[in-house]
Amino acid sequence: MESVIRLDAVTKTYQVGLGVTALDQVTLSVPEGQYIAIMGSSGSGKSTLLNLLGCLDRPTSGKYYLGGNDVSTFSDNRLSEIRNGRLGFVFQSFNLIPWMTVTQNIAIPLFYRGTPRRKRRGQSAELARMVGLGDRLGHRPFELSGGQMQRVAIARALSNDPLVLLADEPTGNLDSHTGNEIMSVFADLSARGKTIIMVTHEPDIAAHADRVITLRDGRVESDVMKDTEEAVHG
Repeated sequence: MESVIRLDAVTKTYQVGLGVTALDQVTLSVPEGQYIAIMGSSGSGKSTLLNLLGCLDRPTSGKYYLGGNDVSTFSDNRLSEIRNGRLGFVFQSFNLIPWMTVTQNIAIPLFYRGTPRRKRRGQSAELARMVGLGDRLGHRPFELSGGQMQRVAIARALSNDPLVLLADEPTGNLDSHTGNEIMSVFADLSARGKTIIMVTHEPDIAAHADRVITLRDGRVESDVMKDTEEAVHG
């Protein structure tokens, strides 16, 4: 299976005081359609790794290949294009615009891509229905539950049909029942073949993924792939 993402000996150092190495010689590959959870304690490097994967930061050394392209060499403008066109982001805090409706929030990336108004309205309504919000199209965030707001955020992240969906603690602001509902949405997306990389500190949330990568002190401590029996029956 072709790798959507490949990191070759990626190191990230921040020049604070004597210098802090947030990632240390990380090498990994992500096949198309894989659902990955990244775990680790505070300071382990998981947020730094997600920022690099999301082209929000650059490695100090090493190579980052996204869709076969070495994006670690790209200009800031090219990286911005990658973020807008090939990556989808889901955040813990939803980041919805309060005065916009469900469909308007979902359509934001389409607006910036220059998609005609009628087409983006149709696409955003279709995505809303896909995440179970077909009866909430005209509602605004204050009229929605936390779980519904996160569904809007997921639909928005999918609006540009991203190569990879990146999620940062997507259930962090939700109760356990609602969190499991959001995990069902991710499971459906995974079944549709979407590549998902999710950062979480919760083992029960990570257990929904096909593969769990645990970081410690900026290095990969473990990289565990569910076997077929676990994936089917677990």
